[in-house]
Amino acid sequence: QVQLVESGGGLVQAGGSLRLSCTASGRTFRNYAMGWFRQAPGKEREFVCAIVWSVGTRYYADSVKGRFTISRDIAKNTAYLQMNSLKPDDTAVYYCAAGTSSRPSDYWGQGTQVTVSS
Repeated sequence: QVQLVESGGGLVQAGGSLRLSCTASGRTFRNYAMGWFRQAPGKEREFVCAIVWSVGTRYYADSVKGRFTISRDIAKNTAYLQMNSLKPDDTAVYYCAAGTSSRPSDYWGQGTQVTVSS
């Protein structure tokens, strides 16, 4: 089992920045990927980004490329999502996820609200 604990999020004006963190515990992470999905009110959950833990390969949704950056601290078993140039359309609950695919979805964090005001 993998436990994911998220932190960060909050309210920011359009054009601002936020950083999310996700710390994993419970088992070896060598062959996993970690990432984030988001879900806005009335919409389906969508993939945002992911990072392959062992080699650092990154994947991004087109909607966030160039604005969001995912990184990891292997020693801390923690992934980070730096979100810049935020837009009101980025408003959603952001869920950390882990799993064995490049769009990981085997384990989920509790979710954290990100609200971008115009």
